[in-house]
Amino acid sequence: MTTETNISIPRIYQAPMEGVIDHHVRALLSALGGLDICVTEFVRVTDTRLPRRVFTRLCPELEAGAATASGTPVRLQLLGGNPEAMARNAAKAVEVGARAIDLNFGCPAKTVNNSDGGACLLQSPQRVEAIIAAVRRAVPDSIPVTAKIRLGYMDRSSYLDNARAAETGGASELAVHARSKVDGYRPPAYWEYIGEIRQRLSIPVIANGDIWTLDEFRRCRDVTGCDAFMFGRSLLARPDLGLQIKAYCEGQAYEPMNWQQVATLLWDYYQTTREIYPAKYLGNRIKQWLAYLKLAFPEAQLFFERIKRYREAELIEAEFAREMAAESATAKLIA
Repeated sequence: MTTETNISIPRIYQAPMEGVIDHHVRALLSALGGLDICVTEFVRVTDTRLPRRVFTRLCPELEAGAATASGTPVRLQLLGGNPEAMARNAAKAVEVGARAIDLNFGCPAKTVNNSDGGACLLQSPQRVEAIIAAVRRAVPDSIPVTAKIRLGYMDRSSYLDNARAAETGGASELAVHARSKVDGYRPPAYWEYIGEIRQRLSIPVIANGDIWTLDEFRRCRDVTGCDAFMFGRSLLARPDLGLQIKAYCEGQAYEPMNWQQVATLLWDYYQTTREIYPAKYLGNRIKQWLAYLKLAFPEAQLFFERIKRYREAELIEAEFAREMAAESATAKLIA
């Protein structure tokens, strides 16, 4: 792998993914290294002031200094369209232990958008600004208030209006997913819009969208000029992507994780979570993660095919043992 020297070391953020990246995954990914900031799944805000347990259920790290066990800071994300309710709940979250508040203006899910949350708010930059401003006023100056947007709702024409609204409202950082809501997750990601936003704003801008590999990181960095990047699906596909990027930028050699190491990571996740979910859902989270891993590791697809119909612990665990033993034997032969 070719490395570079004398370039800035980027900040690497883990993107929030509802129902996918929970505190167990955050703990595993941050323990690997390479991550500077984690962001939680969104806490949905309506008109009520939520109780403590709602915040700590999605972000148990609040009770441990708002950081993972390995020390990576965790930002609590809120989602909603009512400025006053968002402000009340941001203040409550800080009382519970949040050390940074992130605001979701990017979720494209229909159920979320139909409930006045996420990307639908991008149809009105004035509302984006009002929500951010209300939250900014409600929490101490020492608490960062950040936001995540897409390039627009029905199209990408409002990208700069919404970015400016976030800055005017008082956001200290802005993450930009390089697609509109209608674009969904279809390639390509329109990084050039992020580059223009970065040039027009005085606050840090974080690039997000379709950065799956080291080569794509380099291209995104060149197009956007950003020094901060957010990874969601790509971090699940390549759990050490942050380490790969930082080693490259530091001019250090790095050997990416192999399938045996990834399978061991999955086994750790399975062991951590198997007592949490009802028996009929046993293994579902592993299968979900494999759906992302197969994008980078052909072995993940084969493993998924073997366990996809299993619900019984003994069957799943026997396949894990078989997988890791086979990979270990292969590694010894190669050595």
